[in-house]
Amino acid sequence: MAIDEKTGDPAQAPTILVLNSGSSSLKFGLFAHAAHTGGDETLLLEGSAEGIGRGDGSLRIKSPDGRVLVQENNVLESQTDALQKLSRVLAEQKHGRPAAVGHRVVHGGPHLRTHQRLTPEVQQRLRDAVHFAPLHIPPALALIDEAMKIFDDAAHFACFDTAFHSTLPARAAQLALPRRYVDAGVIRYGFHGLSYESLVVQLGVDLPPRAVFAHLGNGSSLCALQDGKSVDTSMGLTPTGGVPMGTRSGDLDPGVLLYLMRVEKLDADALETLLNRQSGLAGYADGESDMQALEKRAAAGDENALLALDAFATAVRKTIGAYAALLGGIDLLVFTGGIGEHSQEIRRRVCEGLAFLGLSEGNSAGKVRAIHTEEEKQIARHCRRLLRAEAG
Repeated sequence: MAIDEKTGDPAQAPTILVLNSGSSSLKFGLFAHAAHTGGDETLLLEGSAEGIGRGDGSLRIKSPDGRVLVQENNVLESQTDALQKLSRVLAEQKHGRPAAVGHRVVHGGPHLRTHQRLTPEVQQRLRDAVHFAPLHIPPALALIDEAMKIFDDAAHFACFDTAFHSTLPARAAQLALPRRYVDAGVIRYGFHGLSYESLVVQLGVDLPPRAVFAHLGNGSSLCALQDGKSVDTSMGLTPTGGVPMGTRSGDLDPGVLLYLMRVEKLDADALETLLNRQSGLAGYADGESDMQALEKRAAAGDENALLALDAFATAVRKTIGAYAALLGGIDLLVFTGGIGEHSQEIRRRVCEGLAFLGLSEGNSAGKVRAIHTEEEKQIARHCRRLLRAEAG
């Protein structure tokens, strides 16, 4: 049931559905606004559809207390299938249809840097920006199209991972290229912004002036924050840059790309496949990119897995050191994301050698923390704000 804003009791208050799509997965959450939570968004249900289009597909929907409401296997042929089932579950759980649907969009290109309603013009700008994030934007656009058909009476909003980094100073945003490329939008955008923003909200008055956030997962990045604002971040024009990730290379000497083009005769598509799907941890460890699997292999003495863990943790630690120099010190280091939250081994490896900054795993002074990211909740907050702005 939804929550009455005045009393905190169950009622048919307007709800917001948040959709977070991947190439073969869909995460979602349903939220209501409630006065009893200080005017924040309250989670009503959440879930995910995994293995869409495969024989091992599954759909799980849970209540906020973890109770499984729906568990189905091998039923999801497409995003449309998952959305249709989700729509029926909302009705069955008596939540009604959402007043708004919020879509996480990784990259909006140079012209979409603020969260906003999805109009035909905005959708066209997204199509024009596909080359900035070819792995992420097409599935997001497909999901938006289907969601608009299924939830045709709801307002739809795009929330961009790049928006949080619009505060980057020119020295961080501009690349060392001729000005005409900057004018064409070839700049550092930064990503995981919704995750970082959710941490800022969660920390509130406890966020110190100098902080570094590390969102570590299959995609990983770091962000330097001064007074809660992004002043530098590791990813750049695309989510491929920065530290090595599950299957993404991270930063490379540009000469490597020239070598691959000249000697291996790789074209743009082949380079994209290599850098985004075959590199990173998978490149070090013979195709293995799952952190838990790598940790097990490393514990058994697998040298390639050990190298992957060492290279990943070292890259993260080096970035933290650079941000300490940029900020003049670090008052708080926060780990988030699937790896950042759950891998004590990675946190330990990253913090090795950072004692001179007062940073160590399990630091009693509380300068190192692991906090669960709330990307979906942050999207719901933005959608509620936009709805209210439109209502005047």
